[in-house]
Amino acid sequence: MSRIEILRARSRACMPGLWLCTTIALAAMFMSEHYNAPVMLFALLLGMAFNFIDPDGKFAEGVRLSSKVLLRFGIVLLGVRITLSDMYALGLQPVVIAVAGLATTIALGTAISRALGRRPIFGVLTGGAVGICGASAALALSAVLPQGKSGIEERDTVFTVVAVTALSSIAMIAYPLVCTALGLDDRAAGVFIGATVHDVAQVVGAGYTVSEPAGDTATVVKLFRVAMLVPVLLVAAVAFRSSAGNAGAIRIPGFLLGFVALVCLNSAFSLPVQVTGFLADASRFLLVVSIAGIGIKTNLRDLSQVGARAIVVIVGETVWLALFALAVLVAF
Repeated sequence: MSRIEILRARSRACMPGLWLCTTIALAAMFMSEHYNAPVMLFALLLGMAFNFIDPDGKFAEGVRLSSKVLLRFGIVLLGVRITLSDMYALGLQPVVIAVAGLATTIALGTAISRALGRRPIFGVLTGGAVGICGASAALALSAVLPQGKSGIEERDTVFTVVAVTALSSIAMIAYPLVCTALGLDDRAAGVFIGATVHDVAQVVGAGYTVSEPAGDTATVVKLFRVAMLVPVLLVAAVAFRSSAGNAGAIRIPGFLLGFVALVCLNSAFSLPVQVTGFLADASRFLLVVSIAGIGIKTNLRDLSQVGARAIVVIVGETVWLALFALAVLVAF
């Protein structure tokens, strides 16, 4: 059988599952637009409703493609939303809050996980999701962290996506009220919201609830946090390579290189708004399709086994990140 015939056979095998995940993603996007709720959560829940399908049947190849390969392409395209000039314009204070907040959140998550009898790697997954960009970061980290008994399991990733999405929605409502109660000016409010709310969409919603300048500042700070995905994924890939069975080699994920390349390209040539907008929408769609595939592979019984201790970990990380950002803003 020639390579072309093999490719055609694989394409045919992937079509049923790919169409299923795409249909779920489109339904999730429709519901998100009409009910003003997180699209990732809709995609995950709708996907989980199709968990009854045969895991080894005709949908298997397409679901696997959606949950793994399309996920990586979606992460690559996230790079088009970031430019080096935007990050440079932030100034020192937001950078310190974002970088130190991320580092301490992951460290705290690891410590709490260990103290509660969970594997420390769970704290890396949840801390990275809380400290970087919510569901997208959770999906990206799950692609480089060790899997199975020695690492994270798919239910850990699903739990993290659900938890950060829920907490991000709560923060979108609560954090503007916190900013008003503390008398933060537009810039400080934007920095606080951009440095603490998990998902990009909720950052935009919370920031512009305060004011337009606060929304602009929050968006730029948030995109800087998204850029932190690069060093965190790189460090995770290196730090856990021994767990993955290749202690002698440092393997940089190809999608991480693609992400960096797009950031550099967008920074060097200032891509047209139409192009960046299209690619950003494509990234969002691919991530929604991938989370639908992950949902299909997720059993509610498995998810329930994550336990209350996992909730303590991720809530503790969220509270810490907010308190840390407020402390730096008040002190400096």
